[in-house]
Amino acid sequence: MTFSEIKKSIKQLYNDQNTPANFQLTKKYSIDIYPKSVNEYEKNLFFIGREENNKFLFIVAENENHLKQFEGVLLESDQSNLFIKKCFLNTFNRRKLQSIFMYTIPKVLGLNNSFGFGDRLGLANAGHIRSLKGSDFQPILAQQSIRELSRTNRKPEMVMDAAVWAVFQEGYKDGFGSDADHLKNNDDIDLMLNAGFTMFTFDPSEHVDNNADNYNEETLFKIASALPWSELKDSFPAAEKRYANKSFVISEGFSISVSVNDFLRAYSKYGKAIAHIKKLFDYISSKCSQDKFEVEVSVDETDSVTSPFEHFFFVNELNRLNVKFISLAPRFIGDFEKGIDYKGDLSLFKAEYQKHLAITKHFGNYKISLHSGSDKFSVYRVIGSLKEAYTHVKTAGTSYLEALKVVAAKSPDIFREILDFSRNLYETERKTYHVSADVNKVLAGKDYGNEQLIILFDSNDVRQVLHVTFGRVLTDKDPTGNYLFKDKILQCLIENEETHYDFLVKHFRKHLEPFK
Repeated sequence: MTFSEIKKSIKQLYNDQNTPANFQLTKKYSIDIYPKSVNEYEKNLFFIGREENNKFLFIVAENENHLKQFEGVLLESDQSNLFIKKCFLNTFNRRKLQSIFMYTIPKVLGLNNSFGFGDRLGLANAGHIRSLKGSDFQPILAQQSIRELSRTNRKPEMVMDAAVWAVFQEGYKDGFGSDADHLKNNDDIDLMLNAGFTMFTFDPSEHVDNNADNYNEETLFKIASALPWSELKDSFPAAEKRYANKSFVISEGFSISVSVNDFLRAYSKYGKAIAHIKKLFDYISSKCSQDKFEVEVSVDETDSVTSPFEHFFFVNELNRLNVKFISLAPRFIGDFEKGIDYKGDLSLFKAEYQKHLAITKHFGNYKISLHSGSDKFSVYRVIGSLKEAYTHVKTAGTSYLEALKVVAAKSPDIFREILDFSRNLYETERKTYHVSADVNKVLAGKDYGNEQLIILFDSNDVRQVLHVTFGRVLTDKDPTGNYLFKDKILQCLIENEETHYDFLVKHFRKHLEPFK
């Protein structure tokens, strides 16, 4: 076939279906093409194709000019003036693709509803994209924390690659963000900035004094007096004058009165954290123009609940220091455990959330971020019912659990091995997570029938046992150097790609529906 004939035939594949369509590329070469990936640029046809269980970027052209830019293999064509190249879905080719198709470059999302989809395996992004149909939330697809990178042995470039190739595969042109999560130092920033990330979540938890809620006034005074006031571009007397014995009108019917004790406790608890955030912000501002990045501030991974005044104080101080941020994740009242629904009094949560919401609206330049957002369906219903401000929701582990659910459905014996492995590791791996599962309530894999394995994902105990052990499941190897489970999981997901996507779409629409 000529280039025009191939172009016409491939473009006939366009439809409302997402499933790959078989296409005879040459007399000797047949592939499955993802119809929504087909793009033409300067008389070059680009698309994602699947050969057996492996995906490649294919380029069809009448000359080799653009083909030479990409790493890959030239295929034998049926015409002398037709060139076909099969290109690897690697970082080099991803960057080349982004130089041609601008919609594959992550962007700053700004003050809009946004949803963070963590993908620890690199195969879930297409399902995440499909789940957004009918929602006004903008996706953050490339999202991973430094801790997760370490536990999965991934590099930031791998996270970005997976997101961009999925965007191209799905023909998603509405824009997406990328979140370098839980950054603690300048090296973290450099690592993620170099990989092309656009959102940077600062985690100052190591500089938060969680015990401040229990100190007496004398202790609070000593701590506050000794803060790095020069780094805060402030002084103790000036701060005291700004807050102590003052009242702040937040909205009609809601004011915050601040005692001396409140003032001292806020500074003792968060003063060093604010100074640290200022340093991180100044550093990234020196490396990148401010229109190319956005910052989220996270104080949720602390033991101490963020009071309404502490929220107000934190934002007021960041604004005073000219720290520009797009979202703030407070530590809300109640338990936001990993992988399960909210634990706590929802009426109390709603009353407190409304205060936090009023503070957000008072300042008007950022949105509230809900971390540990996986499966917090009851909280979504509360927040969704208010509809008064923009929201950011951050999830990660729930996509991993959906992947394991596919394994349970399609390769039950492998899942039983993973379940037993995770049960044995739970007490060790739970130490850095906020979870409460009782491993004694999780039986051995052999004690469950195939039909029961899917139902296990409705169990909080099972979900958390599986959730916190993901790092070891994905990285442990046998004595010969082969992965115990990673390759088996990936193979199962690749062979059952549409099932995987269907599971994800169904699951995340449950997350998104309450916000409509």
